[in-house]
Amino acid sequence: MTKGILTVLLLLISNIFMTFAWYGHLKFQEWGWVKKSVIWSVILISWGFALFEYIFQVPANRIGFRENGGPFTLFQLKIIQEVVTLVVFTVFAVFFFKNESFKWNHLAAFICLVLAVYFVFKK
Repeated sequence: MTKGILTVLLLLISNIFMTFAWYGHLKFQEWGWVKKSVIWSVILISWGFALFEYIFQVPANRIGFRENGGPFTLFQLKIIQEVVTLVVFTVFAVFFFKNESFKWNHLAAFICLVLAVYFVFKK
C-alpha cells in the first residue's frame, strides 16, 4: 500500500472518531442515561472518542508528510483532511440525523472544497 493511500485511509478512520466525538453526543441524547448525564460525563465520553481520533490522525500526518518521506506537503495534508472530514460528516449527518437533509448549497460548498484539493495539487 502506498503512503498516500495509507495516509488517506488513516485520515478517514480518524475523522470517523472525530465526528462521533464532536457530534455523536447529540444523537446519543436519545439514550436515557446520556440525556440524564451531566455535561462533564459527556465531555469525557467525547474525549474517549477523540483519543482514537488522535491515534489515527498523528500517524496519518507523519506518514503522509513530505519531509518524513511521504507524498504530501503540509498544505496538501490539511486540504485532504478537510475534504475527508466533510465527507465523513455528511454521511454521518444524513444517516444518523434523519431530520437533517443534504441541500444544493451543501453540495456547492462540497464542490468548492474538492476544487480546493485540485488547486492545492496544481503546480
